[in-house]
Amino acid sequence: MRTAEHYFEVPLDHFRADGTGQGRGETITVFAREYVSIDHSEREAAELPWLLYLQGGPGGRGNRLPSLGGWSKAAAKDFRILMLDQRGTGLSSAVDRNTLPLRGSDADQAEYLAHFRADSIVADAEAIRHALGSGPWTIYGQSYGGFCALSYLSFAPEGLRGALITGGLAPLAGPADRVYRATFRRVAARNTEYFSWYPDDRNTVNRITQHLRDTEELLPDGERLTVERFQMVGSFLGGNTRVDALHHLLEDAFAGTADGGRLSDAFLEQVRSLVSRSGNPLYALMHESIYGQGEATGWAAWRVLQEFPEFRPDVPEPLLTGEMVYPWYFEQDPALRPLRNVAQLLAEKAGWAPLYDPDRLALNSVPVAAAVYSDDIYVDRELSLETAAAVRGLQVWESADFHHDGIADDGEGIFARLLGMTRSARD
Repeated sequence: MRTAEHYFEVPLDHFRADGTGQGRGETITVFAREYVSIDHSEREAAELPWLLYLQGGPGGRGNRLPSLGGWSKAAAKDFRILMLDQRGTGLSSAVDRNTLPLRGSDADQAEYLAHFRADSIVADAEAIRHALGSGPWTIYGQSYGGFCALSYLSFAPEGLRGALITGGLAPLAGPADRVYRATFRRVAARNTEYFSWYPDDRNTVNRITQHLRDTEELLPDGERLTVERFQMVGSFLGGNTRVDALHHLLEDAFAGTADGGRLSDAFLEQVRSLVSRSGNPLYALMHESIYGQGEATGWAAWRVLQEFPEFRPDVPEPLLTGEMVYPWYFEQDPALRPLRNVAQLLAEKAGWAPLYDPDRLALNSVPVAAAVYSDDIYVDRELSLETAAAVRGLQVWESADFHHDGIADDGEGIFARLLGMTRSARD
């Protein structure tokens, strides 16, 4: 493959109006990397249409591809791929505990982060499309990238030739609570399924949680591993390609020492990499805001958790959790601790702007194809199908063969199928 790096200067606030109309104001940098197959000559590549990839998250930088494979191999047959670092991630004016304080007070930092949602990401994409001199392009959104794709269809459909979505049909309305009620149920069912495959792991999880209640165990960064942080290893449950890795993690849990059984260094290092948000703090900061439209989210996952006591860390056999975010993250994770007041302000923020335009989606004319995974623990099937029915012309391919990481399972096949669906709709 051949690659090229692109840097773009875009407004921090695309929606800022001054006395004369639209004011540019402060700008930030947005980075994207172009990937082209060497099967195309440079002249041929210059004529290829663009495909913009919208990464999952929020807070995840664009994939760094060592080679073309899976979905990117399929896409590179027909497109120049533009891999976006969404604002605040990767090389795009990155946000973390070190850079945010430069904005000023906690309130100033929270106000800055209010510009890092899907509506702004879409406006960035449109500015980039124009800067590249591209006509309407095709977008591919995975997970949160699919949420962004729905925002794109709502606010700038004129910039789109087609849209592909995998595991990313967001609810168009309603409080965040309904999302978490649905996903807690799916995570609970996935726990049951996992422990039916590996019944001895239920005993191992019980042993680890009791050990953590009785014994101080420190992660390699010096922070204590608590039961609730350990429960976060349930993130493995969200995929077919990753779920068995949970078993491999648990089999390394204990080591014999002079002080008896202790958690092994290998286990603690693997857990640290799973529970730390040092690499993507925006995920924790902005996670619930992706459902915020009008009302404050108010730590919705933490509130709804009280309805599912089987996930509580103090019960005898606690279930493993998914990717929900709770206020204690900002007390126990050193990468997040300096940002806890900012996170609280974001949780309390009311008056979030709409992320979707249901009326415009009901009149949609852009070919859209979406993969919905029947047992996805992160993006609920019923909520996904509800959204699909509200978008005119959206074609759904539902599959029980994949989980949220379906494109890691068979990215080439899934991409080709969805692209074919959009092309048939266009024809």
